[in-house]
Amino acid sequence: MKIAILTFQGFNEIDSLVAYRMLHWLQKPDWEITICSPEAEVTSMGGLSIRAHSALEDASEADAVMIGSGSLTRQIVEDESIMSRIRLDPARQVIAAQCSGTLMAAKLGLLGGVPACTDSATKQWVLDAGVEVLNQPLVAHGNVATAGGCLGSAYLTGWTIAMLDSLDTASTALHYFAPVGEKDGFLKRAQQNISPYLREREYMEA
Repeated sequence: MKIAILTFQGFNEIDSLVAYRMLHWLQKPDWEITICSPEAEVTSMGGLSIRAHSALEDASEADAVMIGSGSLTRQIVEDESIMSRIRLDPARQVIAAQCSGTLMAAKLGLLGGVPACTDSATKQWVLDAGVEVLNQPLVAHGNVATAGGCLGSAYLTGWTIAMLDSLDTASTALHYFAPVGEKDGFLKRAQQNISPYLREREYMEA
């Protein structure tokens, strides 16, 4: 199982690193989780530099792709030299986009005209791209999910885990990372946000 976390210059640390940590915590020996970037090293909006594990072209071969957000997304989606390297297929891949990653998903033609979630700062840009924006943290249509708000990354990662494995596995991870004293309540809310979108699993059924 290959999971690529698309991470660009100016990336939001929460989006990429929460997903990376939660996925790795499961210690699935057959899961290969990579930070997938256009350059060998990318620097976050807060000045944190990390090295990539894989190139953007490799995302086309991944079983799941998570698209993180960042401060430079508006410029990146207009850069054909970067966008042309990203080839994703929601018919066979699980795809999850976070905040301004939703704008990238829209520009890549992955949303299929259905409503999506994003953060408040990106909302107008997504609307301008012709996508209806919902006032909720997570929505999914088939194999494509979008989330809004930085801490929505936990829900988005939980959905991705549930799609690739099971809701039980996702719940185990979410419960572990939830705040102490609030674990049961957090997990219940997370399950309420994730479980309605697990009915269609064309990727896993193919």
